[in-house]
Amino acid sequence: MTPIRTITTTAVVGAGYMGGGIAQVLALHDYKVALADVDGEAAERSRARLVEQATVFESGGLLPEGAADTIRKNLAAASSIEEAVGLADYIAEAVPEEPGIKAATLRRISAAAPAGAIIGTNTSAIPIGELAQSVAGPERFLGVHWMNPAPFIPGVELISGPDTDTAVLGLVEELIGGLGKTPVRVSDTPGFVANRLQFALYKEAVQMVEDGIATAEQIDAVVGNTFGFRLALFGPFAIGDMAGLDVYESAYRTLEKAYGARFAAPQALVATVQNGNLGLKSGHGFLDIGAADKAALLAYRDNAYARLSQLRTELGQAPGL
Repeated sequence: MTPIRTITTTAVVGAGYMGGGIAQVLALHDYKVALADVDGEAAERSRARLVEQATVFESGGLLPEGAADTIRKNLAAASSIEEAVGLADYIAEAVPEEPGIKAATLRRISAAAPAGAIIGTNTSAIPIGELAQSVAGPERFLGVHWMNPAPFIPGVELISGPDTDTAVLGLVEELIGGLGKTPVRVSDTPGFVANRLQFALYKEAVQMVEDGIATAEQIDAVVGNTFGFRLALFGPFAIGDMAGLDVYESAYRTLEKAYGARFAAPQALVATVQNGNLGLKSGHGFLDIGAADKAALLAYRDNAYARLSQLRTELGQAPGL
């Protein structure tokens, strides 16, 4: 089974909030998209909703002029999964995050799709190797994990399974990049990168509420206005290197004393500090930021934080929060 080498026609199976957003992005970039859901009527309702939503986005300046017409032209409802995928080069599966539902859907997709069609699952956490067992031709199968809302969140995780053809991964990476997104290859482990980190934070936040340390509202206020604010622009390693890894190691000692071994400093951090690599202040940390870039990086950081702060002031408080 030889996967296709050019993507022109696509299908999205699962037309809910996540799948619908993926379909909008594909259609906006002039890919023909066949939309499938539990039946043809549901797919047509979703198609109409997505076009109407695109019109609202366009009128609000969130999508470019003419976006709604482009999406309307390229998006079609299919009467069934089999009809949607029958002529597709690339298929995005975005049904609910339930292993049984995904497995059954992937069996239907791979039975009806062209032999070389690429199949990408939008699973949030299920290992690709596990889902691949339900796909005929697993070399054409991979994880393509978008984040809500798909039209506006730039990052997309790409996850190869044990049998994924490297050419397939490269072609999908090219596809996602061409949609104006930032594809990132990550390993096939439960939760991948984004959700493993996101759910670790969420668990600790819930624990703090259970322990009476802070309310949910207080935690959201702290996160959104402190390190969460920084995370809009930089990842944790860049933030750590700019702050100083010796500062991080010292903080971990305090946290471990209070909360036990689960907050012990990671051994890789301890070793990095012991080697004199403290981050930006020494020129090396987990990232290798050259001395010539230090001043420019700090200037960029300060400008970016100031502009983000101005944008937040302009947007005002989120309704209901």
